[in-house]
Amino acid sequence: MKKNSIFVTIVISAAFVAAVLIYTLIFGSASHFTDATKEHPKDVMGIIYTGGIIVPLLLMLTIMVFTFIIERFFSLSKAKGSGDINKFLANVENRLNEGNVDAAIDLCSKQRGTVANIIRAGLESFKKVRNENRLEAELKLAEVKRTIEEATSIETPLLERNLIGLSTIASISTMVGLLGTVLGMIRSFRALGEQGAASATQLSIGISEALVNTAFGIFGAIIAIVFYNFFTTKVDGFIYTIDEAALNLVDTLNNRFLAKASA
Repeated sequence: MKKNSIFVTIVISAAFVAAVLIYTLIFGSASHFTDATKEHPKDVMGIIYTGGIIVPLLLMLTIMVFTFIIERFFSLSKAKGSGDINKFLANVENRLNEGNVDAAIDLCSKQRGTVANIIRAGLESFKKVRNENRLEAELKLAEVKRTIEEATSIETPLLERNLIGLSTIASISTMVGLLGTVLGMIRSFRALGEQGAASATQLSIGISEALVNTAFGIFGAIIAIVFYNFFTTKVDGFIYTIDEAALNLVDTLNNRFLAKASA
């Protein structure tokens, strides 16, 4: 949890610095304007620059979105382990049916990933209580279940990490864009009120500021919402696989070892 807080802090800081640099050095480059005052853009880059001070904030949010997306892809890929999960679970079950718990644990160590870590925790717990003659079969099984639940409670938050960041950005991105839109409209109406006549330059800058911020806000929100739903679905699938694997493991251990021992 502490590591993730540090990661988020670094992402926010780096995204802010990158956004400011992109806004000032790239979008604000003199080559994108026809004059030194940077009030007459000649391409899209210059138009984005006229969006005003809210643009760097929207850029920061967009950079954070793509950073979290990359991090989630990497983390979920790592959570799958080194091989196909279904094939791994089938191999573990075969080893247990052969009565070889150690071989099943070795498979977990080779597979790695979220599911393998939980299965290994359950198998190691079973290995400890298996020869405890003072414990009944039901108590041994309960201890294995407790260990699996603890391992699941540790692994599950890792799957959901930074999803709240995507959700938050999806919520506030449009609001920040709306703030920029309001500021742009204020500039436009102020230009209309100056000296009783509208300044075409100031009016166009105000309208550009409003539209650019609206576009950036909507873009960031769309990307965040799409990938938040995508990763939420992936995590739900992972959790279902974990629950199914844990249930099958408990049933296999009970039928293959404990039921025969108590018979």
